Amino acid sequence: MKDRRSVDELSIEELEEILRIRKAEARLERLRRMKGPMPPVDPLAPQSPEATPPPLPDDHLRFQEEGATAGFRARPVDEEPPRQRERPPRRINWAWVRDKALLILEVSALISLIVVLIGTWQTMQELNQEVREVREAQLATPTPTPLIQVVMLPGGHTPPDELGRSEPEPIPPHLRDLVAQITPLPVPTPGPEQPIRIRIPSIGVDAPVVEGDDWESLKRGAGHHIGSANPGERGNCIISAHNDIYGEIFRDLPEVELGDIVEVYTASQVYRYVVTQKRIIEPTDVSVMYPTSTPVLTLISCYPYGVDTHRIVVIAELQP
Repeated sequence: MKDRRSVDELSIEELEEILRIRKAEARLERLRRMKGPMPPVDPLAPQSPEATPPPLPDDHLRFQEEGATAGFRARPVDEEPPRQRERPPRRINWAWVRDKALLILEVSALISLIVVLIGTWQTMQELNQEVREVREAQLATPTPTPLIQVVMLPGGHTPPDELGRSEPEPIPPHLRDLVAQITPLPVPTPGPEQPIRIRIPSIGVDAPVVEGDDWESLKRGAGHHIGSANPGERGNCIISAHNDIYGEIFRDLPEVELGDIVEVYTASQVYRYVVTQKRIIEPTDVSVMYPTSTPVLTLISCYPYGVDTHRIVVIAELQP
């Protein structure tokens, strides 16, 4: 009976047997054509060992365990395909999350610092602009009662308290009662020999000078210490100014070099001084304000810029 099954329904062994028979028939047909007519041969009949055809080539089988088809075997159509292995759930990479969080915090801190610096710079610019407007609007006005300067150098950048102190705790406890009893010097009547202007060409300073170096006076310009010598006189002429607020008049005072010229103007004359010393001292070192036997100019400001924990002092002598 003829087998009517389709190719897909045949097993591997049956397909290999059919292939063998087909090849045997093709070989017999080639022999018949070469030798002429041959008796019919039943390909399904058992053959003698002498007539057995050589084995089929099996070189292709050496690749059955290699490459993308390694381990491939035919299976029946109705057989259920093997299930794919389920992937394990993804784990959270906490190290990556931590690094990203730290990066965000660092960027936020940097932005906050930049905002604070910009705000501080804008505040200083506004203060300096107010000083310039006031300076242009008025030349000279009466100054309030000056602060006590016996234990603290002028030029502080913080407002004074009820005891007249412009820095935190500048007066030793055992001297506070004595300082509180000292009567401040009255503001002298403006005279023709008092300083009204100061110029330091080497650092670009050109500013007015007012009488008094207290908190309010230094808002209007450089301040001439009350009781100190006038320009050109024998003695110590003391002038101080802010370096970071209210005009920044002495901001570049640390850049002054020995030998630079300082010009101090009065109503009648210009006096020229030559810089001979430059020092960094504590705010309580008032020895630089002591009287001298020769004409000396002492310039005082806070130091360093924006920190103001010390004072910078520039001493100049009058040119003959």
